[in-house]
This record gives sequence, structure tokens and C-alpha cells, in this order.
Amino acid sequence: MTTHVRPDGVKDQNQQFRIDLAAAYRLIHRLGLDDSIYTHISARLPGQHDRFLINPYGMRFEEVTASNLVTVDLDGNIIDDPLGLGINPAGFTIHSAVHAARHDAICVLHTHTVAGVAVSCQKQGLLPLNQWSMQFTGCLAYHDYEGIALDLDERLRLVADLGDKYVMILRNHGMLTCGRSIAEAFKLMHNLERSCRAQLAIQAAGAEIAPLSDAVAHKTAGQYATFYDSIELNGMPDTEWAAFKRMLERTDPDFVS
Repeated sequence: MTTHVRPDGVKDQNQQFRIDLAAAYRLIHRLGLDDSIYTHISARLPGQHDRFLINPYGMRFEEVTASNLVTVDLDGNIIDDPLGLGINPAGFTIHSAVHAARHDAICVLHTHTVAGVAVSCQKQGLLPLNQWSMQFTGCLAYHDYEGIALDLDERLRLVADLGDKYVMILRNHGMLTCGRSIAEAFKLMHNLERSCRAQLAIQAAGAEIAPLSDAVAHKTAGQYATFYDSIELNGMPDTEWAAFKRMLERTDPDFVS
């Protein structure tokens, strides 16, 4: 991967940030989690509490690169739009709400996958049936569907429902994850999606489900949380994210451009 450096030899943090966000877009596409030109991944610019990057409206996720991301502020004003395509108003509503309320949410990722939407339509939501889904025990929020997210008033209710959690099921709509980094938001969504797919497969099989105790579910969630904290707070190398980006270097090398 190309490394962008300043004359003083210090890595250009903003450029690397753009590369990571473009990587997240390409990975969501590669894993089949995108929805045409809809849904979004946004990321707050380093050192700027009121500006974030998001995809240009009308481009598919596999077309997103580090250089064509749009910069927008929390009021919806476009600061920089390299392609002149603007942004999706519905995407702005959801993402600006979270970025404004949660300064720890560096990245916000929203999907409409078949499995995610299917589970969002189930009254009980996501069930702690396996290791993937148990990681969300006690840290999963829900927000009721109010129509396509064009009403700015919905932002207050959305962030109230999210609270201090990093994962939310938008009922009858889809999934949302937040991350202290772009990598964390992506990994949470990757595991959330697999949890939804596994739940639907288990339900379709119709076999008796092996019971798991609340104690085991909460223990597992704590183990995952400790692992994520070791990366986000303690500086442990994120080898999984690095592996995903190496895959993109082979298959989608233009994402860094």
C-alpha cells in the first residue's frame, strides 16, 4: 500500500484516515453488505468535532476512493465535494445525529442487508444464540422505524435510543454500528451481519436450539469488549483490520487513490 508522508517524515494522518474509510466501503461491497447507492459509512475527520467524510451520492461502494469522499459539517453544509455529486439527505440525517451526540463515535456504519433487515423485523430482535451474537449481549440498542430518515427531528429520538451503545438495530430497516475507529465499526458490523445470518439459518432449520445461560452470554460479551479495548485504548496492533486491507491491496488496489 502506498504510504503518504509529509516532508518531515510524519505520516499524513488525514490521508491515512481517508484510505481506511475507502477500505471500509470496498470491504462492505466485497462482503455483499451494500445496497446499490444507498446506506453509508461516515467518519469524523481527525481533530475536527464538526466535520465528517461520507460517500458521494450516486456512487456504488466499489467506486469509493480516498480522494472522492465528501466532507460535510453537522449542519449539512458541504465543505468539499470532489465529484460534485452531493450527499444523500437520509444518510446525513442518521450519521450527523450520531456524530453530533457521540464524540467517541469516530465512524458510523449503516447497512440494509437481507439478513439484517430480516432480523430487524423480528419482535425479539437479535438473539444470543452463538459466539458471534453473544458479543452484543447488554450492548445492543433498538430504534423504531419512522419512515425514510429525512425528518431531522428523528435525530433526537435516534440518539436517545442509541445512548452510550455502539450497536443498534433500526427496526424494520437495518443495522448500525459505531466505532472508536473505522476498523472497529467495520468489525462490529461484520460480526453483526454474521450473527443475523446465523440466526436466520438456525430458525430455518427448525431444530431444537442448545440453550445458553445469561451468565455465559454476558461473559462472552465482556471478553469481546476487553479485546476491542486492547486495540482502541491500549494500542495493541489490529491484525484483523490489517489482514482485510491486505486483501484489498490484491483485489481493489485503487481504493487508496
